[in-house]
Amino acid sequence: MLYTSRCCTEALKPGNPPGLVRVEEFVVPPRVSETVRARLLQLEFHFSGSMDALTTRKTHGAVMEPRLVVLFFFSSILCQLHLAAGFRICAFNAHHFGESKAKNAEVMKTLVQIVSRCDVCLLQEVRDSKQKALPALLAQLNRGRGAEFDYVASERLGRSDYQEQYVFFYKTSSASVAGTYQFPDDRPGDKDAFSREPFVVRFKAPRTDIKEFVLIPQHTTPTNTTKELDALYDVLQDVKRMWRTQNVMLLGDFNADCGYLAKKNRVKVRLITDPELNWLIPEGTDTTVRESTDCAYDRIVVNGRKLLDSVVPSSAKAFNFQQEFRLSEEQALDVSDHYPVEVMLKSGVSGRRSTGLLHSSRRFSLQRKRKRTALSSLFWREAAVKMKLD
Repeated sequence: MLYTSRCCTEALKPGNPPGLVRVEEFVVPPRVSETVRARLLQLEFHFSGSMDALTTRKTHGAVMEPRLVVLFFFSSILCQLHLAAGFRICAFNAHHFGESKAKNAEVMKTLVQIVSRCDVCLLQEVRDSKQKALPALLAQLNRGRGAEFDYVASERLGRSDYQEQYVFFYKTSSASVAGTYQFPDDRPGDKDAFSREPFVVRFKAPRTDIKEFVLIPQHTTPTNTTKELDALYDVLQDVKRMWRTQNVMLLGDFNADCGYLAKKNRVKVRLITDPELNWLIPEGTDTTVRESTDCAYDRIVVNGRKLLDSVVPSSAKAFNFQQEFRLSEEQALDVSDHYPVEVMLKSGVSGRRSTGLLHSSRRFSLQRKRKRTALSSLFWREAAVKMKLD
């Protein structure tokens, strides 16, 4: 497993034994090793006799309560590694994102905060006919944030004057586009199954376990959800054959809940009935902003065991940006009436190869001749311990 922000709070829960911290398969990606090294060197711990005798040095003369020091030490490191420990894929219905929204400074600020959290972020309901909003968003994403973004976009899609684009923003340091495919919605006997046919993108992501994956986006028409979701299964099979890969994820505003997808119709949707497909956003998740609605419209579906095994357990969720950024409902609705959904992929750095924090570059000396052991099985107990950072 890889740790997310939950790890930072687990160590601090009142019910957890004081002075006892357990870390399992702790993976530190190479790109953050120097940052973590600097953080670790701020604290040097000396244990002698018992936990109550613990003192700290290099903390501006302050002596912290022993148990709190240990908990602070681990929670601080784990929190810093939260963003670096995995690869975040997001899907967000940005609700009529176009030139007028791009002129709203507060809306753009929130959009930048949302998109910049992700390594790859699918935007839907992009209505940028003059092609001004997308460059404006890209410029703000790349303004002094340390990570360079780029995007790839579909053509404008739709059966009428109302048209949208699928747009994938991605961090160039962690992902690159290996191929694109605009699904031709002209199958014999089932022509024009989609109002907005999928724009499929193949990504290379060297620091993930799987290295490469395909994303199939879909924003279904509410009045035709059942048919479009079922037709999405044909797109999946087509992509798997064409690119000879099983690492495929389907994501977007499926309108897959409440009145748009009745329970009696779910048996007609192969995307639901195929046991090889895993729906990651749990039933009952609210992906809508309005207090008056509670529907799991936005979904993430993973094809096959290999990709599923590359997903960080329990990382698929809706991101409540209203709560996170302390917005009123009205302010949040100015951005969108949907929450983004997201999932984390595991880092490509194997925890099994690690013999300790930062791949053996940190060693722990244990008094009373305790055997040196990897951090993945380290338990802090009341025995006398002396820990030094090489």
